[in-house]
Amino acid sequence: MIVIDRERLAELPLLTLAAPAIRDAYIAVTDGRANLPPVGYLPLPGRNADCHIKYGYIEGDPIFVVKIASGFYDNPAKGLPSSTGMMVAVSAETGDVVAVLDDKGLLTDLRTGLGGAIATTALWRKDACSIGIVGAGTQARIQIRALASLSNRPLRFTVWGRSMERANAVLADLADLGLPIAATTDLEALCRQSDAIVTTTPSKKPLIRSAWIGPGTHITAMGADAPGKQELETALVARADRLFVDLAEQCLDHGEFSAAARAVVIQEERCVALGAVLSGAAEGRRSDNDITIADLTGIATQDIAIARTVLDELGLLGRSQGTTA
Repeated sequence: MIVIDRERLAELPLLTLAAPAIRDAYIAVTDGRANLPPVGYLPLPGRNADCHIKYGYIEGDPIFVVKIASGFYDNPAKGLPSSTGMMVAVSAETGDVVAVLDDKGLLTDLRTGLGGAIATTALWRKDACSIGIVGAGTQARIQIRALASLSNRPLRFTVWGRSMERANAVLADLADLGLPIAATTDLEALCRQSDAIVTTTPSKKPLIRSAWIGPGTHITAMGADAPGKQELETALVARADRLFVDLAEQCLDHGEFSAAARAVVIQEERCVALGAVLSGAAEGRRSDNDITIADLTGIATQDIAIARTVLDELGLLGRSQGTTA
């Protein structure tokens, strides 16, 4: 059995290599190629932690993938990363294990960052350049790196943290990008000045108020991926002109939109699949004044896509096999 460790995976330029595959991963959900069983979710409330098990298959691929991803949110105080996990790539022809990707959460972090950046760049205004990042953890850093990698325009970022120390740590870690990045603890000001906002926290109560969001703003909501999490005020979700989802049944059950769905202020028919927008089958932003929100809960096709990219890059899959993204 081949085991690929995190150190080897970190050497690969996946924010560039995997972007087309992650984009295709959204489309696969809408064009009939994806087989996605329900997500397994294990809460560990006594430890401020949870675990997700995601697995699936994209028709035509040489592999399917099973992923275990855990979030232990008190870990940073112990000097440990909050996320960890692994992926198992299995041959779709024989059932043999092709490789264990012992990424300790790295691939999940990267595919999540790319997925968020793809959604943001697909739905923001054409003149958007001021980007607010809500949160100061791993995903905040990766969102900025992914947006910088995918965007074809100059961007400036503001990072909100609960303390200036944490927000400034993000800036220090991203100094190599040479981008204009500011730090703040004033979330309202960040929201009012941003053309697009990406939320990356595990908050269990709304952080962003409807009154802070002006016309034309886009929000990519990344943090609410399990029951009880919520970053946006329900009134803001209800007020938005356009709502987008990676997978409606997940978003309405345990994503950012679930609170609004339970309050019956939005219905499933309002939720447009991001994959349909990316393929051209559905309309995205309709005007520069639209408030748009994308709720991303994470889908197994993203894990398949990044695992396939890794195995192909390392020569463990035939170049002619699988979906070309």
